[in-house]
Amino acid sequence: MFDTETTALLRAVFDEVCEGVSHREIGARTHVASKILEAAIRGEVSVDGLRQVGRDALSHAPTMWR
Repeated sequence: MFDTETTALLRAVFDEVCEGVSHREIGARTHVASKILEAAIRGEVSVDGLRQVGRDALSHAPTMWR
């Protein structure tokens, strides 16, 4: 689907956005990952653009604490 460079970029952005999110928060992490992937599929491949998508997704992510 994506080349190696793009895959590494997506992973790095995801890791950065979710660095403070517990690995047990599977719903939140999945939500962020899916939004970043959706943006990349639509053609967004800039680091800043993907970070913003990830941060927006995280702020609206499902959590067991809400």
